[in-house]
Amino acid sequence: MEPRPLSIIYTTFNETDIIERSLASVAGWSDDLQIVDSYSTDGTAELLAARTDVQLVQRAYSGPADQKNWAIGRARHEWILLLDADEIVTPELRREIDDLLRAPDLQDAYWIRRNNYFMGRRIRYSGWRNDRVVRFFHRDRARYNDRQVHEEIRLDGLRVGELSGRLEHYTFKHMDHFLDKTRRYARWKAQDTAERTPRVTWFHLLIKPGFRFFSQYVLKGGFRDGREGLIICYVVAYGVFLRYAFLLAERQNTRA
Repeated sequence: MEPRPLSIIYTTFNETDIIERSLASVAGWSDDLQIVDSYSTDGTAELLAARTDVQLVQRAYSGPADQKNWAIGRARHEWILLLDADEIVTPELRREIDDLLRAPDLQDAYWIRRNNYFMGRRIRYSGWRNDRVVRFFHRDRARYNDRQVHEEIRLDGLRVGELSGRLEHYTFKHMDHFLDKTRRYARWKAQDTAERTPRVTWFHLLIKPGFRFFSQYVLKGGFRDGREGLIICYVVAYGVFLRYAFLLAERQNTRA
C-alpha cells in the first residue's frame, strides 16, 4: 500500500549549532516540515527562513507542552514525528517509520529510545540508559500534559508501541548550557511540585539531592561513565537541591 503521509514538527529556540544536522536526517521525507520558533536571538529564524523545505512560524513561548500542543494542531497529516533540534533521526529509525506508514494498522503512539551524548561521549548509564520518548503518534489522539519539565504525551486510553530504531540525542552543547538548563528546569520543577510540597524541610534540601546522586551514580551505574558520569550525576543532584531552594525562597519572599 502507499505510505501514509508524515508531518514533521520541530519546536526551536537558539539552535544554529545543531538544527541543520537534525534537518539533514529528515531531508526529503515529508512535504509538511514545520518549525515553531520561540523568537530565537542567535540567527536560527533567519537560517530557517532561507530554506525552501521548511515552513517557519514564530510564537511566544509559555512552556514546552503548550508550544508542542499548538504545533501539533497545525500538522497537515494525521501521523506526526515531533523532534527537538538536538535529536538526529538514525537511518534505521527512518526506515522503521516508513515501514509502519505502509502497514495496514498502527498503534496510536510509539516510544522511541535515545542514545544520549555529553562532552563528546555516549552516556550509557548515569540514569540515561533507558531514556525514551513518545515522538511518533497520531495527530488526533495524542497531546502533551501540562508539566513544565519533562512534559510527556498523555497515554491514558492509547495503544502504545515501541520502535527499535533510535534517536541520537546531543542534549547539552557545553557545561554552561548544562548548568543553565539545570537552573531553568529547577525553577519550572518547583512550580510543578509546589502543590505536593506544603513545606520545604531538610529532607528536601539534603536527603533528596543526596539520594538522587547515590541513585544515579551508584545504583544506575553512573560511575561506569567515567568523569562524564560523575559530572552528570552531581549536576542532576544539584538540580534537585535547587528545585526546593527556589520553592523555599519564593514562599519566604511572598510572606515578607
